[in-house]
Amino acid sequence: MITTAIGPALLHGVLDAVDGERGLLPQRLPAPARARNTDPQLAGAQSQPSGVRVVFRTAARTVELETLRTRIGLVGAPLRPDGAYDLLVDGRPAGSATTSGGKLLMTDPATGEVTVTDGPPGPVRFTLPGRDALVEIWLPHNEITEVVALRTDAPVAVVPPGGRPVWLHHGSSISQGSNAAGPSTTWPALAARAAGVELVNLGFSGSAMLDPFVARTLRDTPAALISVKIGINVVNADLMRRRAFAPAVHGFLDTIRDGHPDTPLLVVSPVLCPIHEHTPGPGAPEVVDGRLRFRATGDPAEVAAGKLTLSVIREELARIVAGRTPEDPALAHLDGRKLYGDDDAAELPLPDRLHPCPEAHLRMGERFARLVFGAGGAFHAAGTWCGTCRPSARS
Repeated sequence: MITTAIGPALLHGVLDAVDGERGLLPQRLPAPARARNTDPQLAGAQSQPSGVRVVFRTAARTVELETLRTRIGLVGAPLRPDGAYDLLVDGRPAGSATTSGGKLLMTDPATGEVTVTDGPPGPVRFTLPGRDALVEIWLPHNEITEVVALRTDAPVAVVPPGGRPVWLHHGSSISQGSNAAGPSTTWPALAARAAGVELVNLGFSGSAMLDPFVARTLRDTPAALISVKIGINVVNADLMRRRAFAPAVHGFLDTIRDGHPDTPLLVVSPVLCPIHEHTPGPGAPEVVDGRLRFRATGDPAEVAAGKLTLSVIREELARIVAGRTPEDPALAHLDGRKLYGDDDAAELPLPDRLHPCPEAHLRMGERFARLVFGAGGAFHAAGTWCGTCRPSARS
């Protein structure tokens, strides 16, 4: 086996990478933004490499990727399944695997105490076609992952980014991929593959809070297309009131426009989430019959005093975009319920009352590709989506 040194050139869909304990640690926010952040939730989320993949060309028959993972859990709740590593060969799904070992980071939601248990690195191994091929190994979207070593039975060649339009997306845990079957089957990954664009996913679990340093990251990152999915975290964190929300959204969009004055920019409102449609936050986790679930703890009567619900946020976002588009024709709006709405909730209910199931991620990815990259969509001119192209959940 040939060992190839792990360097930033092998990583696509990432804005930074730093030296970890054993290898290279992808970071989805650049150093200046990380320096501004004081929230442990965001720090952990941006270190989970959603949308990040190891990309190379090779004629190898066998590839082995060694990583040091950090699993994340809550005391009193069951651990999530092992994070998946998804293989794509020449753009098509070709397998999925999990690794072993690694660290375990547990947070006690009652006290905030964090404990870390150490473990060794572990490998994932895939069989390749044995001819020259483009190979992508998508890293787990929900585990912090240090890339330690890449081993193949034939030489590898670095594949420079470029050649496809870059779609830069920002959102919450649903955009990061919570409850998706794997990293290549989060709804943004599926939509990007169907549209033939290069995804940079800045979906941060629990952390889409209209932070100014995130807006500056979007401003400074080269992209042909930008989308921002706003709302659910603002509600379930009970972060602000109606008076503050609209100016915060305007400021967020203004900052993006400072660096991308003419780039197609799509504002996406929240998908349906029944617990927060008419009930404000904060949201709270609970374990019911051994399963983690979420509930809204606010009082609907307080909406009149300015508390936010998803219904209120959708109204505000539609109003904000409508007010800006006369001077910004490249700005568009999508009601998130067109991705997942009432009929979908009846057929595919949110398993934990907050995050879509794997089948719903597939549906959302298909719909986003059709509605946004398809004919008449906000990104139609830049994508290569066609009516017969559909992403697949697994090979």
